[in-house]
Amino acid sequence: MFRNLWVKFFLLLTAVSLIALSSALLLRELMISDFRKYLEGEMEDRVYWVTASLESTYEQYSGWERDNVVSDTVWALMLGFHMRLYDKDGSLVIDTGQAVDSLSPLVKKRVAALSELRAAEDSARFVPYALFLGGNEIGQLEVSVLRPGKESLFIHRSNMMLLLSLLMLGGSAIFLSLVFSKKLTKPVKGLTEGVTAISEGNLKKRVVIPGQDEIGMLSHAFNRMAQTLETQESLRKKITANIAHELRTPMSIIRGELEGMMDGFIPTDREHLESLYAEIKRLMHILEGIEELARAEASSLTLRKQTVDLAAFLGNIAGRFRQTFHEKGVLLEMQCEEGLTANADPDRLSQVIMNLLGNALNATTKGGRVLIKAERNDTELAIEILDSGCGIAQKDLPFIFERFYKGKHGGLGLGLTIVRELVEAHGGRIEARSELGKGSSFTVFLPL
Repeated sequence: MFRNLWVKFFLLLTAVSLIALSSALLLRELMISDFRKYLEGEMEDRVYWVTASLESTYEQYSGWERDNVVSDTVWALMLGFHMRLYDKDGSLVIDTGQAVDSLSPLVKKRVAALSELRAAEDSARFVPYALFLGGNEIGQLEVSVLRPGKESLFIHRSNMMLLLSLLMLGGSAIFLSLVFSKKLTKPVKGLTEGVTAISEGNLKKRVVIPGQDEIGMLSHAFNRMAQTLETQESLRKKITANIAHELRTPMSIIRGELEGMMDGFIPTDREHLESLYAEIKRLMHILEGIEELARAEASSLTLRKQTVDLAAFLGNIAGRFRQTFHEKGVLLEMQCEEGLTANADPDRLSQVIMNLLGNALNATTKGGRVLIKAERNDTELAIEILDSGCGIAQKDLPFIFERFYKGKHGGLGLGLTIVRELVEAHGGRIEARSELGKGSSFTVFLPL
């Protein structure tokens, strides 16, 4: 159960909620503690008021008489105390009960209502206070704080409010934790199902996760990956069939001619041996193409970079191709800034340019034009091959660099894939632009 991501999210969010709610309990304890300390200080002040009043009454009447201290005792009750007054010999002068009993019924009723009178329990805690006059002890006062009804009601209601708040907020927090943990992990679950489907061979699987957050971006990246894998798999199956067909044709011819020679139906003369040799060359061409792609993919480990003078480098390649272009009636031109250099492997870069020029020549008819152009900006060096040939259909353009993708000119579909691998091995990139019937442009960008 705890392996599920949503359970972990739920427990985490619940723990955070409980920690936040526990802070409310701590705050409540601090508030109640401060409130009680305030009440204790207030009660202490009231006790001193009563003692001062009793000492003043003693001075006024020169002694303790019950009738003289009734008002002080009732006042103490109004302030929230039970009290007992003793003279200096320890004899009880008056207590709260006696003082209240001495009042008239109407006054007694009103005093009881105003003072929230409670019956003093035997176990009530009385605190003694000595009474002095002129430095001499004149008696002793014992007081017991009544249980304040209003203060108790305040604490009780605050506790009930806190409890209801905790129940409501805690329940809401747990509910929201459950909802959001499910919501947060649902996209991850969808991606997991998508990855599982892809790993099981279902390359058509896609995930639908709305939003532009990180999970949404991940889902878009996953769908692009799945689309690429589907395209690659389709191309792989196509090239497998193409290779099988390409291999089957020369192998069938070779087998048929050899069987004919063995049976004596075909003479073993030079003409028939040259036919066998041509079919073997076709086989070698197919195998060399696949081998060349493997070398291009590993070229980043074998590059031997050096400073290349582009004007001389491109001029040399153009010179090697010029006769071939001339025979087909295609004009080959070159534009390159003087002093322009590139940090590249000359052999690999030459392979890139020659491959692109060969494609341009194949795509361009008599009277057409091919241009080699090299220039630089602040961060990149650009080598562009432009032709006025037949162009590439827009539906084919996104796939021309994919391995085994064959255009209308045939071949194995590996040439441009090899070009891309070699360019990326140099840390660069290649871009293609084309319009059907108007020509194409392939630009190699290399870092300076």
